[in-house]
Amino acid sequence: MGRSSTPGGETRPRVRDAGQLGWDDGLYEDAQEEPEQGPDQGPGARQPASGGAGHRGGGAKRHGGKGEGRNKKGKRRVLRWSATVLAVLILGGAGAGYFYYERLNGNLKKEDLTLGDKKMADHKANAAGQTPLNILLIGSDARDSKKNQKLGGAKDTFGAPPLADVQMLVHLSADRSNMSVISMPRDTMLKIPKCTDPKTKRVYPATTGLAMTNETLGRGGPGCSVATWYELTGITIDHFMMIDFAGVVSMADAIGGVPVCVKSNVYSHTSDGKGSGLKLEKGTTKIKGKQALQWLRTRYGFEDGTDLGRTHAQHMYMNSMVRELRKGTKLTDPGKLMDLAEAATNALTVDKGDNGLGSINRLYDLAEELKKVPPKRITMTTMPNVYGTGALKERVLPKPGDADQLFQMVRDDIPLDGKASKRKTPAAAKKPTASPAEIPVTVRNGTRTDTEYPAKGRASAVKELLAGKGFTQAAVDAQNTEAAKRTGILFPTVDMEGNAQAVAKALGIPLSAVKKSTDVSGITLTVGADWREDGDYHAPSAEQKTPDSARALNGDDESACMDIQPGFGW
Repeated sequence: MGRSSTPGGETRPRVRDAGQLGWDDGLYEDAQEEPEQGPDQGPGARQPASGGAGHRGGGAKRHGGKGEGRNKKGKRRVLRWSATVLAVLILGGAGAGYFYYERLNGNLKKEDLTLGDKKMADHKANAAGQTPLNILLIGSDARDSKKNQKLGGAKDTFGAPPLADVQMLVHLSADRSNMSVISMPRDTMLKIPKCTDPKTKRVYPATTGLAMTNETLGRGGPGCSVATWYELTGITIDHFMMIDFAGVVSMADAIGGVPVCVKSNVYSHTSDGKGSGLKLEKGTTKIKGKQALQWLRTRYGFEDGTDLGRTHAQHMYMNSMVRELRKGTKLTDPGKLMDLAEAATNALTVDKGDNGLGSINRLYDLAEELKKVPPKRITMTTMPNVYGTGALKERVLPKPGDADQLFQMVRDDIPLDGKASKRKTPAAAKKPTASPAEIPVTVRNGTRTDTEYPAKGRASAVKELLAGKGFTQAAVDAQNTEAAKRTGILFPTVDMEGNAQAVAKALGIPLSAVKKSTDVSGITLTVGADWREDGDYHAPSAEQKTPDSARALNGDDESACMDIQPGFGW
């Protein structure tokens, strides 16, 4: 089954919108922070960096032609739809409209979806033929333009490799009834896979130890961030959208501001010049422009003064923006819409290719999909995490159990809001086209982990299990021992799906782990780290509840208000 993508087949000018994110502290231009170091450590060696310094210093006219014949009411309605749904994408602001279509297309910057060697598996469709849609949203702290340099960071970071200081995965359910967002804290330490810069051809080898997740952007571009997310979560990513500092300010101005709440007066500023400079009175304030960027970048002054509090503040901001845009009150002024369109398209970098988001049409089609989700079915979460120890005591790691549970719920298209999904039941198993004795199966040992060597003999043991169930053509591939967190089966062509599913059923592997991929030439079973022991396979079952450690925030919650860190009041 093919990967989900936006249709985008029509060629008439369409509506565009985009949006915002948050970045690191340090809005004061002269403020400096020592680079935070994370050691390189640890024994472990598509379509849709080791822990060095991963922390930066300081924290209208109407168009003629086909669009002209539409009535004003229809235009405003489409603009409102488009704006609303891309705001849900966090990169949402307000719509562009039928103005300067080609110019807006030319504003968009486009890069490869993934720079990793591992090809992402195709989505598995449900009984109705529907597939989910996953978009990685990236906030770049790049300071390579005068606008961005004016807005933030110490001068000695100007022109340095960009950091992906905001990373959020948006999951749109297969039936389009709900949306889930997972934020990964900037301070997360993980393994970064090998990435190749498509422009310079430079190869960045996989880190042998742990590195900060925000370093991925500097290893060839956003496609390395995508590859890293796939490596960690196993979630197939269809698109990415990246925005920089200047884009946030321009778009926040264009949409008229977003209401945010603080429980007491706050001033994000320290005696040594750190902080975003955000200064707000207790209660609700509508923020825009530079102040919106300050909110999204604030760490000092929110909750415990860490990146985790900043992430929670970003979730509040985005939910509030969605609610504001649903009202449609800011989307009827053509001049403002055109300003937003220009700001949005100039600030965005998206994935290229036949199925990419590199045109206004594609972005509009994406908006049409996203607008189907009401705010009450949007759930913002933070990747469950724990603080490291020793040299990593100020960094976080994915929390064992809870993080995997959250990732699996998204992989299995389970709503994070705990409400019953309207999605169709999974498609029934395909009938095999051959008997077990006639089905060749390649078995690989992928049981290596960051802390353990591959479990000896696992591929051979599973080969014998298959032979005992009639799959006598099973063979071990001893040359390919790439690590896999989860046991899974890949097949290259649709006609092999039934046979691959027969292999899964024989071993008790869930059909959701059977996926189509051009990365293999035949049915390939990889024994993952979840099957290191002898005996039958016991599939981990995702609980139907989002872990409490994910700090879920519902899109309809208007009571959300930030706790203020002691010592940052005024």
